[in-house]
Amino acid sequence: MRLLLSLYGAALFLKGALATPPHTPHGESPDEDGKYWIYGEGIAAAFIPYGASITNLIIDDKNGIPRDLVMGFDKASDYPKDKSHPHLGGVPGRYANRIKNSTFEIDGKTYRVTANENPTRKHPDGLDTLHGGVEGWDWRDFDVVSHTDESITFSIVDPDGKEGFPGEVISYITYTMGNLTWDAKMVAIATTKKTPIMLSSHTYWNLDGFANDETDTIFDHTLHLPYSGQRIDVDNILIPTGKILPNPEGSVNDFWSAPKQIGDGFKDPEIHGNCGFDCTGYDNCWLVNRPGPHDWRADGAYVASLYSAWSGIRLDIYSDQDAFQMYSCNGQDGTFPLKSTQGVDGRNADKRHPHKPAQTVPQYGCVVLEVEDYIDGINHPEWGRLGKQVFGPGSDPYVLQISHRFSVDTDDA
Repeated sequence: MRLLLSLYGAALFLKGALATPPHTPHGESPDEDGKYWIYGEGIAAAFIPYGASITNLIIDDKNGIPRDLVMGFDKASDYPKDKSHPHLGGVPGRYANRIKNSTFEIDGKTYRVTANENPTRKHPDGLDTLHGGVEGWDWRDFDVVSHTDESITFSIVDPDGKEGFPGEVISYITYTMGNLTWDAKMVAIATTKKTPIMLSSHTYWNLDGFANDETDTIFDHTLHLPYSGQRIDVDNILIPTGKILPNPEGSVNDFWSAPKQIGDGFKDPEIHGNCGFDCTGYDNCWLVNRPGPHDWRADGAYVASLYSAWSGIRLDIYSDQDAFQMYSCNGQDGTFPLKSTQGVDGRNADKRHPHKPAQTVPQYGCVVLEVEDYIDGINHPEWGRLGKQVFGPGSDPYVLQISHRFSVDTDDA
């Protein structure tokens, strides 16, 4: 019979012990922290209904030590309390990333959605809409419609007019664990009116489990984007201009010609302002220009690969989407707490306030990897993305598929 796991007992699972989620079988209730656990071979992960978010992902590093690779909170109840709301591990929707001027047009009719980013005196709510508006999907609770040891499915019904978007949308988000794999499938159906739909997974990664005793940044993580010789040009507040720019070999945004440590780009003067006004780092959307026809699931066809030599953990991301956003956590300010499953003893300890978290995520301490379609494609019909971003009754559903495939070095040399 399988052993019951607690969060702190995940190491037993990863060492080879068989395990079932730490709650009633088949997901009748979450664990004591409000999390739903699922398992594959050598991998365990937890999710919560708030934003259909991933909260923990644990695998062994090259030394056999369990590492929790994603940012999050120890308790599900802390997610809606977090005022900073960094879209933590959730599904941003119904339209991910930014919408210029918080407007778009469908069949000659202009729609205005709620603005929530870049406020000014004239526009106190903001100049644009980010990740679906003030109450986008990752601000809301999904329903758990299915839960087994290996898989969980969430659903949400987004009503007509919510955040200004036209029509009702029904969506199902399914996460599945396999042999060192985490797969995600997102399906959304527009039931009453034509509407934009573009989803993503907004997971914050650190392949060292925030436990690297040599550095607390992701500068030594190596990134490879083999199909991304181009990126979408943006203005100072990261709104697409309509231009598609090349990433010349050796340039700050070149991750296609060869794998490159993220920190290498910070040695290039062009990194300053690369992510908008007065911003140093990455918050860019690269295009995924694969030769067609292609099988996105095929070995060697990953759209992104992230690797840490310190932990020996490699993450290869496969997807059916045609764009890829990377964000180097430029906005982290050292106040976000690590989970009890993460970190290095004594780092950033606050001796004056022992009740506070001893460790936090510094600037550039994580990286967000988002598969999606061309950002703000609904406002750039010249890109030819409307067929992949606007859906209505009777049309095919919106579908996004991701496969996160992990491997671990076995040689310490």
